[in-house]
Amino acid sequence: MDLNSITEVVRRPFDRPGSQWRGGDTWLAGGTWLFSVPQPDCRRLVDLTTLGWDALTITDAGLEIGATCTIRELYAFAPQCDWPTAPLLATSCEAFLSSFKVWNAATVGGNICLSLPAGPMITLTVALEATYTLWAADGTERTVDAADFVTGDHRNVLEPGEILRRIDIPAATLRTRHAHRRFTLTRLGRSTVFLVGTRATGADDLRLTVTAGTTRPLRLAFEAMPDAAELRRRIDAVPDDVWFDDPNGSPDHRHHLTTHFAEQIRVELAAGDRP
Repeated sequence: MDLNSITEVVRRPFDRPGSQWRGGDTWLAGGTWLFSVPQPDCRRLVDLTTLGWDALTITDAGLEIGATCTIRELYAFAPQCDWPTAPLLATSCEAFLSSFKVWNAATVGGNICLSLPAGPMITLTVALEATYTLWAADGTERTVDAADFVTGDHRNVLEPGEILRRIDIPAATLRTRHAHRRFTLTRLGRSTVFLVGTRATGADDLRLTVTAGTTRPLRLAFEAMPDAAELRRRIDAVPDDVWFDDPNGSPDHRHHLTTHFAEQIRVELAAGDRP
């Protein structure tokens, strides 16, 4: 789609592009959503792809993902590490409502900042207990937990001129066991629910991440593996207004699917450590 309100495109922004921010600006990374709908309030695009941020970096602390890392780069990533949850990276890429051709442009950071309930990069990073590094327009930076970033449908904690710079996934969660369940109305459709459970190897805990069926991601933490009744109680305690309602599923339908799939995940992870 042509964005006929644009008067300027900044092709080579400063290394700290927030210092150039002004009203009417929009950050441009992949642009796969940006160019798909009218943007009447946008006057200037600031292109982040020219900044040369590293896409994926393995460190002793875990995995760093640059915000401009493309979905194609993440999908192709094959870490030579003992990370049982590594397959979840590809699984989350496959949950996109898009063709593989879009993966060449769409970015991890863009999907997170769009903050839609079905954003699979949100599911991935919340489930793996990532943190986000945010750069403010005044040159300062802050770190937020992935679970706290999205606050509602298409809403997040970003301030004007603030930018998502990096996603950090800790090595500890990359070494956990995981199980996931996802439901769509059609094989390649938007997620109605997307759940991921993790359990530390040799431990008896459970972390259940609920997304797509809720307006914001939920992380339900259990220090010991719950029984079916306790798990259901935690899900039933989710406020009614948090369940998402759109043509892909009613709140009641999403609540039901979440309860059903959460129990499957609990049983799978409760079965004990398996090769």
